[in-house]
Amino acid sequence: MADDHLLHPGGGMSRRRMLAASAAAGGAAWLLRGVVRPDSASAQSPAPPGFPAGPDLFQRVYENWAGEIRTDQLWTCAPRTPQDVLDVVNWAYGAGWTARAQGQRHGWAPLTVAAATPAATQVILLDTTAHLTALSFAAQPADGTALVRAQAGASLEALLAFAGGGGYGVTSAPAPGDLSVGGALAIGAHGTAAPAVGETPAAGHGYGSLSNLVTELTAVVWDAAAGAYVLRTVGRDDPDCAALLTHLGRAFVTEAVLRVGADSNLRCVSYLDIPATELFAAPGGPAAARTLADFVDATGRAEAIWFAFTDKPWLKTWRVTPNRPLPSRAVSGPYNYPFSDNIPEPVAQLAGDLIAGAWGSAPLFGQVQYLLAKVALTGDITDVLLSGTLIRDVLTGDVLTHLLAGGLRSDLWGASRNLLEYIRPTTLRETANGYAVLTSRADLQWVVNRFATYYSDLLDTYAARGEFPVNGQVEIRVTGLEDPAVSGVPGARPPLLSALRPRADRPDFDTAVWIDILSLPTTPGLHGFYRDIEQFLLTELEGPRAAVRVEWSKGWAYTDTAAWADPDVLGTVIPAALRAGGGPGWDEAVATLDRLDPHHVFGNPFLDGLLS
Repeated sequence: MADDHLLHPGGGMSRRRMLAASAAAGGAAWLLRGVVRPDSASAQSPAPPGFPAGPDLFQRVYENWAGEIRTDQLWTCAPRTPQDVLDVVNWAYGAGWTARAQGQRHGWAPLTVAAATPAATQVILLDTTAHLTALSFAAQPADGTALVRAQAGASLEALLAFAGGGGYGVTSAPAPGDLSVGGALAIGAHGTAAPAVGETPAAGHGYGSLSNLVTELTAVVWDAAAGAYVLRTVGRDDPDCAALLTHLGRAFVTEAVLRVGADSNLRCVSYLDIPATELFAAPGGPAAARTLADFVDATGRAEAIWFAFTDKPWLKTWRVTPNRPLPSRAVSGPYNYPFSDNIPEPVAQLAGDLIAGAWGSAPLFGQVQYLLAKVALTGDITDVLLSGTLIRDVLTGDVLTHLLAGGLRSDLWGASRNLLEYIRPTTLRETANGYAVLTSRADLQWVVNRFATYYSDLLDTYAARGEFPVNGQVEIRVTGLEDPAVSGVPGARPPLLSALRPRADRPDFDTAVWIDILSLPTTPGLHGFYRDIEQFLLTELEGPRAAVRVEWSKGWAYTDTAAWADPDVLGTVIPAALRAGGGPGWDEAVATLDRLDPHHVFGNPFLDGLLS
């Protein structure tokens, strides 16, 4: 693509340089879109007839995290109270419209609206993040736990800060703090944590998704006797709650009560010197090897970030550590990796080159990202000084000086929330596929090795053809599965549609390996590469030693040209994965959600097809 201009020809900065300049100023979202994210409302058409008078009403473009889903100007409102939500939903029912809850739009899958939804579509978006953000303690029992009542629009950052202010926390959480509570619960959001060897979780702590912490929630449901939608609070022991805990957007939850435990200080240590061939080695290797399974056994909390075309991942581990170790740097707030949130201008220019069509620069970009992290975390500039001129042209002396001025960050210590949250909205906005591979703890390393070997070989195969579909990174996390007892509610059941719901027929499956591959969304050949990965997971890993489920918020069901499009994966593979093992699951969840919303006010064409 030519280096076109945002302004009139000859009248301003080139798009590539504007991308770079914007990223250097903290607006890295430009790198994935080339346009400003449409947060402001525009001039609007006459309001839909009979719309309730309470909520603010406007028209706004909906755009998701990576810009792959972008609509025309859609009618959007900002309810101030749960009653406002109810009024809008009943208006939508009477008018023949659909109503979609909207949070922070930090997702990939078309669970809210589809790309290119036209302005004439009879859909109303309800932005919960403007006013439905209240947080309070519902109870603080004597067992050291607390029940936090959170409205759907509250951010996870605000929720964890509120809980932390009272001395409470969670075992793990998603890295971005800008997720809404309602959105996180809808898709079963997770962090990275499994029990370390010998670790017993304290009351209120568990190793599954955030949805599994819920003790009760309030949702908008159909009441046949009233002939209208009503607000209904359901406890965790209510059979309907199991479907609402992870509902994919097929319901509208206005608030939830979550059980949290006593907070713990964590120590987060970064490693950048372990070869991928060692970290992801086949099980049964040398006793001294540093494998991912070894780190999970030792700390319980680990994440590997493996930049494309590099040979050493960035491994982070978190360990419960009450007192600050002498080498650790104490932190008092979240987001402690500024080098990944505010991209140096030369690095942003290289990303701009990729977007402008220089996709063959992917290997260079991967090496630059790795070295950027290494310098910022450890202060070691040796590899940069020994590298070729292409890398030194990007990681200039000024860039290195700036990185080193921020202080070393390879060993951090502080309250859990300050180490669990580390991704700001200003980071590179990449697309991502996502899968949870359920397996036994003994087979964790086998899963990781099989995937890493196939991924590396596939990347080389594409590169040999002159194709570079991945310019981001692989991310691998490990969690436990849902344990309803964590909620503290007798009779609680796991979320039916959670990727972490245990299989009744496989009690040995106690671990999930989460696999994501990130890349710029317009990268040529990306969908075909993602399809190859997906088919490998479904045909080579699925079986006696593992079971594969999709990560709802990410990309899946790939054809060679599109995500969320393979009819076999959508219609057969995904339902079968949540039916496997017998017992309640997919069919009960679909039936419950249909009963609670028989008119599909909370539907959209994609969801209605998926949950059919």
